[in-house]
Amino acid sequence: MEIFRQVTANNIALKEYPFWKELAMEAYLLENEEILKLDKQNFNEVTILDAEIALKQGRKSGDGRIDILAKYSAEYLGIVEIKLNEINDFSLSQLEDYINQKDQILKVNPDYWIEPTNPKWVGILIGGNISNSLRDKLSEGYEYNGVPIAGMTIKRFKSPANEIFVISDTFFRFKYLSKDYSKFIFNGVEYNKGRLVNAVVKTYVKNNPTITYADLKTKFPDNIQGSFGVFETKLKAEDIYQRWGHKRHYINPDEEIKLSDETIATCTQWNPENIKLFLGQVNMLGLKVEIK
Repeated sequence: MEIFRQVTANNIALKEYPFWKELAMEAYLLENEEILKLDKQNFNEVTILDAEIALKQGRKSGDGRIDILAKYSAEYLGIVEIKLNEINDFSLSQLEDYINQKDQILKVNPDYWIEPTNPKWVGILIGGNISNSLRDKLSEGYEYNGVPIAGMTIKRFKSPANEIFVISDTFFRFKYLSKDYSKFIFNGVEYNKGRLVNAVVKTYVKNNPTITYADLKTKFPDNIQGSFGVFETKLKAEDIYQRWGHKRHYINPDEEIKLSDETIATCTQWNPENIKLFLGQVNMLGLKVEIK
């Protein structure tokens, strides 16, 4: 069956502008890592750590190479496999081969993961199209040896003015537990871990407008989060970003928090263990957070 597709944006006719090579698609993802978000809970704080990572015996036929390694908050590492055209059951089998050898990744470079707890894993298949059988499998919630698998299609379009538009569709159903510290309600709004911390600290500062940086540290001490602290000065957070090459704090203008003597940025790196410590502190401060 031939598919005839037309796309318009504000009455601008768009023509398909496919990627010529897998490396071109990979380069686009490296420059636009937010496309790798998978949902609004555990998998929407994403950082690309590396690309083209060699794996010995990464495939049944011999050695392999991971296209992209991504980190989701302080909880998951993601193995990304890219195909220029269709992702299907054969692509899934290849990704599963890489998952079988995932322990090699941290043995070769332990700096990929500096958190105190071991990482969980997620697999992501990305292509220009997806087969019906794979789409149905992933949409129903598919795991391989306990590792959840997501699929994503990426399509690129060009306008008559040579403007580029990209549309992505994600096929992923994560089996959340009834109480897994992934989704929270605060002041009637749903948040994931990192965004919850940002919202709570913002609210606490709003309720205490004269509070200083030093005083806020006593309310939200560093040891709640761990190595990066609940928050840092924005200047230090930006320095960490430049030094590591990855965002560890919310440093955009709409995310920063202004105190009486400093501007701060809250940490993005949260897992089920340190978020429990944060919730305990929030409760002591009289703020109410509901675990959804």
